[in-house]
Amino acid sequence: MNAIEFPWLTAIIILPLVAALAIPLIPDKEGKTVRWYALGIAFADFALMIYTFWYKYDFQSSTLQLIENYPWVPQLSLHWAVGVDGLSMPLVLLTGLINTLAIFAAWKVTNKPRLFYGLMLAMYSAQLGVFVAQDLLLFFLMWEIELVPVYLLISIWGGQNRRYAATKFILYTAAASIFILVAGFALVFSGDTVSFDMTTLGMKEYPKAFELLVYAGFLIAFGVKLPIFPLHTWLPDAHGEASAPGSMILAGVLLKMGGYALIRFNVEMLPDAHVYFAPVLAILGVVNIVYGACCAFAQTNLKRRLAYSSIAHMGFVLIGIASYTEVGISGAVLQMVSHGLIAASLFFLSGVTYDRTHTLMMDKMGGMAKVMPKTFALFTVGSMASLALPGMSGFVGELMVFLGIATSDVYSSSFKVVVVLLSAVGVILTPIYLLSMLRQVFYGKQNQELHLDAVISDVKPRELFITASLLLPIIGIGFYPKLATQTYDVKAVELATHARQVLPVVAHQQPSSLYSRIFTAPTLASSQVENLINISK
Repeated sequence: MNAIEFPWLTAIIILPLVAALAIPLIPDKEGKTVRWYALGIAFADFALMIYTFWYKYDFQSSTLQLIENYPWVPQLSLHWAVGVDGLSMPLVLLTGLINTLAIFAAWKVTNKPRLFYGLMLAMYSAQLGVFVAQDLLLFFLMWEIELVPVYLLISIWGGQNRRYAATKFILYTAAASIFILVAGFALVFSGDTVSFDMTTLGMKEYPKAFELLVYAGFLIAFGVKLPIFPLHTWLPDAHGEASAPGSMILAGVLLKMGGYALIRFNVEMLPDAHVYFAPVLAILGVVNIVYGACCAFAQTNLKRRLAYSSIAHMGFVLIGIASYTEVGISGAVLQMVSHGLIAASLFFLSGVTYDRTHTLMMDKMGGMAKVMPKTFALFTVGSMASLALPGMSGFVGELMVFLGIATSDVYSSSFKVVVVLLSAVGVILTPIYLLSMLRQVFYGKQNQELHLDAVISDVKPRELFITASLLLPIIGIGFYPKLATQTYDVKAVELATHARQVLPVVAHQQPSSLYSRIFTAPTLASSQVENLINISK
């Protein structure tokens, strides 16, 4: 283990889990003490992250930092190996912020509060472990541990069809985990050395056919979590039935685990196979954008509309990953951070609306702007960010992805034009379904059964604080993107360079003929081959 002052990352990961195990010992009958305890632990952990990264992390380095490596189960070669770089650090901070606010959003939970807050803290810990794990087995364990609290949070505290949604979620994600296990072990036992260290696995040389199969396995596994069409169908059901805090974490953190893993495993560890799969990712990204937007427009359930919107926005992450440019990869990471903030705010506000109306059907709301003007204003700001209004973080992320794919010299002009134009169709559809949502909910025909004037109150100080905590960084990043991009710019450059270094080798194998038959898309410009060979040397 590298010499460090204190095991900072281990403390950040373990604190919520240890605190969760102590909840049964807290004397509390009504759950009030437990909720303050859980919020205090979540906030303390988030504060510890900020302190650690501010004072102990070098933003100008692309290498792993704060590395800790302890033998855990020597018989299985399992190490407690953790570390952060520019790819994982912003997502760790995003996880801390959204989980803390989600616990604060669950202030009114009275059904089994000990179990609820214990699961929230345990899930918090596992999510952090996923983003910092540097041992493949540890990554897999954290990935699996995170599934159980999500399943229970949906199945116990969800809506009317919560058990169906929870079962569908666990079946999809558990099946995807099999692909992680099989593909991961294939890498571990390939070659002369056996190691679970992810850095070592990325340095191994693999046969082309083997690497393509492993890449496909990881793509399926992480594609479920992202989610990628057609592996997405669990998401609208889960969002539709999950409570507001659960939806905040689902959209704000869980989807980002899929995007993070695609970059960490598929791009960083399997760059040769990425050359062949990059156009597939771009095409799937376009499908996600257009399909998600079209399905969102057809939804009458508020949270299901937002769920399909998330599917569409994750398509930009895929296109950015496939771009082979620094701008595109940087845009993909920014899109993950931005969408995490935007989606968490919108799902929280949908929960605020549900608490007042006890319905998620937009045609049964209507006229709520008169009695909930502050909620309407906050919902409008969140929706503007989601439809990529200039001055919001969503605009910057999507613009960087568009520039990344449009300026990529790896693809043919015709392929880039098709990708950009079809993605733009999704961008055009986004304001249509979001503005239509605002009109139906806040300015539609008033439902007389709700008795709005007598029953419904506007957003309260606690709810206003939670929403503002999400909207302020959205606006801040929109006006000054460097607030976010400076945390991973150096890593984005390294990722793009690393991915491009293998292009000359594959170019000499003439993959363009394969692409022209199947994808009619990428070619490596002949003028670039010599330059890329020099870079690889």
